[in-house]
Amino acid sequence: MKHSHFLLLLSLSALIFNAGLVPDQAHASTTKKTNKSQKASAGRQQEDVHFTQWAEVTSFINDMVNKHGFKEAELIATFNQARYVETARQLMRPAPPGKPKNWKAYRARFVEPHRIDAGVAFWNQNADVLARAETQYGVPAEIIVGLIGVETIFGKNTGSFRAMDTLTTLAFDYPETPTRAARMQFFKSELENLLLIAKESDADPFAFKGSYAGAIGLSQFMPSSIRQYAVDFDGDGQIDLMNSPADAIGSVANYLAVHGWKRHLPTVFPATLIAGNDEQAQLHTALSQGLRATYSLGDLGRLLTTASAEAPGGIQYGVVDLQNGDEPTEYWLGTDNFYAITQYNRSYFYAMSVIDLGRVISIARKN
Repeated sequence: MKHSHFLLLLSLSALIFNAGLVPDQAHASTTKKTNKSQKASAGRQQEDVHFTQWAEVTSFINDMVNKHGFKEAELIATFNQARYVETARQLMRPAPPGKPKNWKAYRARFVEPHRIDAGVAFWNQNADVLARAETQYGVPAEIIVGLIGVETIFGKNTGSFRAMDTLTTLAFDYPETPTRAARMQFFKSELENLLLIAKESDADPFAFKGSYAGAIGLSQFMPSSIRQYAVDFDGDGQIDLMNSPADAIGSVANYLAVHGWKRHLPTVFPATLIAGNDEQAQLHTALSQGLRATYSLGDLGRLLTTASAEAPGGIQYGVVDLQNGDEPTEYWLGTDNFYAITQYNRSYFYAMSVIDLGRVISIARKN
């Protein structure tokens, strides 16, 4: 894929709920001066913050010049225009302890009439493109539709923050949390990728708008995902995740395919817990295997059972627990395809909402 084709034509829209999680990567602040500047910035009005006065921003600019051939004066001018976004910083703070997780409440936020109606319309308008993506990548249309619906209500809520502003803020002044250093490193990498996209496409880095975390377009791709997985699916010579549903559809399908989606494999099957007290340690182990399918049906025979006759016997599964507050936990058996969706967002709730929304939209469309 030629990065010179990257030109995302982005427009203002409402701030969305961004369910994405970002991975931790090691990083530490380099100077006391930087830390002092970052702490002093908290709570300031955005016009009071001048990123080019921060030592770590200067170091980042030097790295971009040495690694990627940027012109120092141009980067300084760019960072002089960047605005500090206190809203992004505050939204990254951990939520206070509250009610226990509730899958039914979470699902109700996404599988609801407005999103379903919008999904039917989106599918009807893009039926040929969705069919082509399913043929090329093996990802069913209902999964693609469900994911875009959960992310942005099919482009209605893609976010209105300038990605340059939010990524700069989070890269150099992430709030004090146990994972602060790792999160700053992650956002610094995303800022690097955003600047590379702009450079390679001769675009204004401030033209890219998205969520408070820097996710862009109908599919809410972070800049690194745009560079690695986005595709020009409408064949117009450029990748436009904001204004081209075809590019968003193809990019989502490509992302899932690269992350382990298997053609014609189901996603999940309902399960019934049968483990007694003697099997609690085994159940805990099964629930701690991470986002992967590692067990056969035979392996799980003493822990869970499924009444679904459609559950294949020759594949591997993972145990999915969906907590329902004070009500009993739901259990499911997830296949490799279920876990492919969790690579988009590392959450069982998220993956199940994508699956359920897509399924309900498919049914509504046929009725």
